[in-house]
Amino acid sequence: MVIFDVRYCRMERESVAGSVFVQGRACGKKHEKLYYRLVMKKLVVLTGAGMSVESGLSTFRDSGGLWDRYPVEDVATPEGWMRDPELVQRFYNKRRMELLTVEPNAGHRGLAELERDFEVYVITQNVDNLHERAGSTRVLHLHGELTKVRSEKVESRVYELSPDRYELPVGAVDEYGDRLRPHIVWFGEAVPMIEPAIGWVESADLFVVIGTSLNVYPAAGLLRFVRKGVPTYLIDPNDVNLHGRNDIRIIRAGASEGVERLRRELGVL
Repeated sequence: MVIFDVRYCRMERESVAGSVFVQGRACGKKHEKLYYRLVMKKLVVLTGAGMSVESGLSTFRDSGGLWDRYPVEDVATPEGWMRDPELVQRFYNKRRMELLTVEPNAGHRGLAELERDFEVYVITQNVDNLHERAGSTRVLHLHGELTKVRSEKVESRVYELSPDRYELPVGAVDEYGDRLRPHIVWFGEAVPMIEPAIGWVESADLFVVIGTSLNVYPAAGLLRFVRKGVPTYLIDPNDVNLHGRNDIRIIRAGASEGVERLRRELGVL
């Protein structure tokens, strides 16, 4: 709770001098945007595949997506890697090379620009680097990163690839002689970044979900860690399972339009 200067409320209610703001509603909807900017500083965003679609990257799950062309068990499981590392390496090499042909979209850039007014923390299910390229400075990748590889034996030995090395040869090893594998969380593997993500969500003053079906766990479970009363937005052009929640503000739009509408809602446009 924050004591709010009466000057911002006098026109609305003379009796609220020194009033306590809770969720920005003490002086009505008119002042909620001002409250967001002056008080609600930590904005946590969860993004999924829909965030990057407008940049030209294929989704995995939609009709015609990558899983229709490449069986999950062949390119996104430890068993697939052990069975045919050449196929897996070719798949991720191709995904990396695609990054060189796309740019962050207006949605990515809009989130980065929100850092002027908020402490923005982006939790993404995406493995691309478009949030970082757009200028976001706090990005947590739940499912790994395309532009990185790691030791097959020691998970903590992670290496960033420069664009001229995106086509990693099969059998590439690190300085210790360990074979390098994509730094991707495959099906059946633990999600090591879920605990830090939960910490971010638990301390959020504003929570936004963009471009995810909320069907993939453990990421979908993050919604449960949003504190009661914290304003929550969903930006997606499609119907999304809200798991019984009726307090979520829905912006039915794609990432670019949706982020612009969010910024207007928050009074920063």
